Amino acid sequence: MDFGVGYFPTHDAMAPGPLARLVEERGQSAVFFAEHTHIPASRDTPYNAGGGEGELPRRYWHTFDLFVALTAAAAATSTLRVGSGICLVVERDPIITAKEVASIDHLSGGRFEFGVGAGWNREEMRNHGTDPRVRMAVMRERVEAMKVIWRDHEASYQGRHVSFDRILCYPKPVQRPHPPILVGGTGPGVLDRVLSFGDAWFPNYDESIFPRIAELRSRADRPIDVQVLSVPSDPKVLERLHEAGVQRAGQWLPSAPKSRVERALDEWEAAIATFEGE
Repeated sequence: MDFGVGYFPTHDAMAPGPLARLVEERGQSAVFFAEHTHIPASRDTPYNAGGGEGELPRRYWHTFDLFVALTAAAAATSTLRVGSGICLVVERDPIITAKEVASIDHLSGGRFEFGVGAGWNREEMRNHGTDPRVRMAVMRERVEAMKVIWRDHEASYQGRHVSFDRILCYPKPVQRPHPPILVGGTGPGVLDRVLSFGDAWFPNYDESIFPRIAELRSRADRPIDVQVLSVPSDPKVLERLHEAGVQRAGQWLPSAPKSRVERALDEWEAAIATFEGE
């Protein structure tokens, strides 16, 4: 099992490039950036639908653009895996997103990991023209369409929510047939989505994931990885994840100045060292 971090790359905190360089120097294997284009000011969807409690933290509406932040991270590092955690594909044009994913993968030398999800903020989706009631179908078709764009010289896709004929779109990703697709979420149908179009399951940590990891393994007819974010700095939790066959455990770092980020990394690394018997 290896280790990584998640981060909301906000304009008033440690910048994406220096943050990525720091976590690479500290021995982490990957950094994942969160995405929100905006947060509706008159919001009805409760924050706990996104795995949190109480008031929505301000970092949710202060993030840099996801792919701009990923470009800075890729340019500042040489071995670190850089990824989306998660890209809200139901709020994005699939042709543009396919171009951005391939561009990051190309410029990074094949270090991109594509975490995808439908999100939890219904008002945010509606502002992008997506009906929350069909967001899972929209996500599936957009991911399927992107796979075709990455694979084919002349790409075509015909679906209910995505449709285009014979397009040329380059560059293609370095990783073939495409960067790993990590399907986020813990909802009732998430394992179906992982098995349908994902290479890995990418949930936030809670106790309920352990029986579902076993279920995923029993249902899969191909190798499926599991990566987990929001992992506490607890060696016992790391041991349980390792025993469950999790490939990577990650913790969210604070969107803050370097000194606070370093303190959080110290705690995370201390837990890793205890788990590894150092």
